[in-house]
Amino acid sequence: MRILIVSDAWSPQVNGVVTSLQALISELRGLGHQVKLLSPADFRALPCPSYPEIPLVWDLWNVGAAIRDFQPDCVHLATEGPLGWAARRWLSKRGLAFSSAIHTRFPEYVHARWPWIPLRWGYAFLRMFHRPSQAVLVTTERMRDEFAGWGFKRLLLWRKGVDTQLFRPRVRLPNPAAPVFLYVGRVAPEKNIEAFLALDLPGEMRVVGDGPQREALQAAYPQVRFLGYQHAQALAEAFQQASVLVFSSRTDTYGLVMLEALACGTPVAAFPVAGPLDVLQAGVSGVMNEDLQTACLGALTLDRTRCVALAARQSWRASALEFLAQQPLLDGELCMPALAGLEPVHDLAN
Repeated sequence: MRILIVSDAWSPQVNGVVTSLQALISELRGLGHQVKLLSPADFRALPCPSYPEIPLVWDLWNVGAAIRDFQPDCVHLATEGPLGWAARRWLSKRGLAFSSAIHTRFPEYVHARWPWIPLRWGYAFLRMFHRPSQAVLVTTERMRDEFAGWGFKRLLLWRKGVDTQLFRPRVRLPNPAAPVFLYVGRVAPEKNIEAFLALDLPGEMRVVGDGPQREALQAAYPQVRFLGYQHAQALAEAFQQASVLVFSSRTDTYGLVMLEALACGTPVAAFPVAGPLDVLQAGVSGVMNEDLQTACLGALTLDRTRCVALAARQSWRASALEFLAQQPLLDGELCMPALAGLEPVHDLAN
């Protein structure tokens, strides 16, 4: 199959969307498919106001030619940014089918930054983007039900995975007398990171990640170690050294960092909201409580070996196969029948 993925989020950005797509592309290629990614790296872009690490493509008139030149069998729109909108318009104008995904709670993120913008406006924007999609992929059954309540159609599951070769436990366990509480993710308002930083916890508090709030929060909480972005083995070591991962977000649709932490044997403390409720097994791999301090201290008592065992059940290969099963060909037929036979190439010249 020739599979085209269109994403406004890509390296060097560090977030769950990029991690998921990198793993997906690697697995799809390992299964023998030809995969092309259209990202801001292929176009001209400007930094997003207030979030400069996110590029916004502006020469969108070139998107159609890029799709046509690759001659894909199926197209997946991973994000609702300028690239996603341009590809959506080009495909819809020609009556070609595509899939899309909801990776983030965009309306909540916008509302966190600009509280005067109602959530319903954000959801209206999302519905408009995903309306022509033949398959709108979401990570959990809980999110499928929630988005269905907002009026979304054709919602299908695409569960995520974890790289257990990179994220794995180490023999030397964290010192229980000097616990390390770790946050991993963007340092931005929508992540609710101050709910963690303001806690009075024993031991050490660390933050791995960067974002628009880092400078202000680093000045406000000098007792916390801000380590910036960490990648690959360095990120795995950050999880391994931690006693507890503190997941402070109330708006994430999933939270891949929780799976990565569990694979390293690190239990999670979180609020009892969508994301943690879908990833964690209460009292086994994490503690969820509206009192985040209670959750953090409770997570210290959990068995790290059971965390590893739970994370080992979720591979990226299984995730990639589930993704494939949901993809429509450009003519609207499901692509799975084509996987065992000839691979059609569509004429996109018009």
